[in-house]
Amino acid sequence: MTTSAKKGRELLPEKIYDVLLNLRTAAKVTLHFKDGRVIAGALIFNPFKGTGRLINIDQEQSVDFNVDDIRDIKVAAPEN
Repeated sequence: MTTSAKKGRELLPEKIYDVLLNLRTAAKVTLHFKDGRVIAGALIFNPFKGTGRLINIDQEQSVDFNVDDIRDIKVAAPEN
């Protein structure tokens, strides 16, 4: 017997991929990584490679990632 349940609130890689495709134009997203990091910023995503970059210009930081590295995704509310 197999089960597809994940620990906590971890999204499936296929779902993460779909969400990233839809968020390519979002002003700000927050990525929760499997290693515990939580980083917010602008998103660049390459759907052909399954990789991307999150850029936080306020902290002058950018992080390269693979879809398999992500545990959860949050979208920041638009600022007025």
